[in-house]
Amino acid sequence: MWKNQTLITEFILLGFPVSPEIQIFLFVLFSLFYAVTLLGNGIILGLICLDSHLHIPMYYFLSHLAIVDMSYASNNVPKMLVNLLNKGRGISFAPCIMQIFLYLAFANVECLILVVMSYDRYVAICHPLRYTVIMSWRLCITLTIISWALSFLLALVHVILILRLPFCGPREVNHFFCEILSVLKLACADTRLNHLVIFAACVFVLVGPLCLILISYMRILYAILRIQSGEGRKKAFSTCSSHLCVVGLFYGSAIIMYMTPKTSHPEEQQKILSLFYSLFNPMLNPLIYSLRNAEVKGALRRVLGKKNQSQNM
Repeated sequence: MWKNQTLITEFILLGFPVSPEIQIFLFVLFSLFYAVTLLGNGIILGLICLDSHLHIPMYYFLSHLAIVDMSYASNNVPKMLVNLLNKGRGISFAPCIMQIFLYLAFANVECLILVVMSYDRYVAICHPLRYTVIMSWRLCITLTIISWALSFLLALVHVILILRLPFCGPREVNHFFCEILSVLKLACADTRLNHLVIFAACVFVLVGPLCLILISYMRILYAILRIQSGEGRKKAFSTCSSHLCVVGLFYGSAIIMYMTPKTSHPEEQQKILSLFYSLFNPMLNPLIYSLRNAEVKGALRRVLGKKNQSQNM
């Protein structure tokens, strides 16, 4: 099996079957989106580090989400941009497997971090008097370590199962990066175990966390409706609606991609779905949190105000 696997040392990423003019347009467009992704998440991360008002659990988790989004996009988009300009779209076997590993790991981290963020909002709104006791820094750090470690462990399981397969041709991956389902189609062996593990992992990191998030927000909604102050109700809705927007975008596209029948989504539609949660979702996250969150906008004004004062001096 290992001998057969070495027969293919390089895959060809087919990418988007469009004309050269459209490829240049997509290169410019996706480059802009990628720059906005890095800039937006970088600003969020910088504000959280620089402003002491944001040194609370909610923004601690948000900083991890920003790191994941930048890493997630950087794993897939640069290679896609290079392939839009080059005729040779090859990727060696080892980098392809590494791309699969990081893609799955960062996706898993985002799923689990979103769950942790929903629990944080649940405690803040439903148990405000006990918030600082329950959401201690020790618990926050423990939850993030578990999220990262478990995510990379799950991704490693998928990679190990892929490495047991022989790849002896064809070598054209009908995608713009080494997406796991597209690569498995090229294996010269039975991949039912791989697909079974993928489905089980989706139940664990998609369906399970989504159910926990929905339960948390049902409790949150009930608690919000009981708030007497109109201003307090508005602030709670604003904070939670931002998180729900991110959850809906990410989980919706991922569940459609990996947990619906394959025949319902042609390969070109799968590329668009992958593009959505590989590039669009990481780009939208900082915009959603910054435009809909008064504390983040306040932190930005304070940081810019300090910078102006230092320049005037």
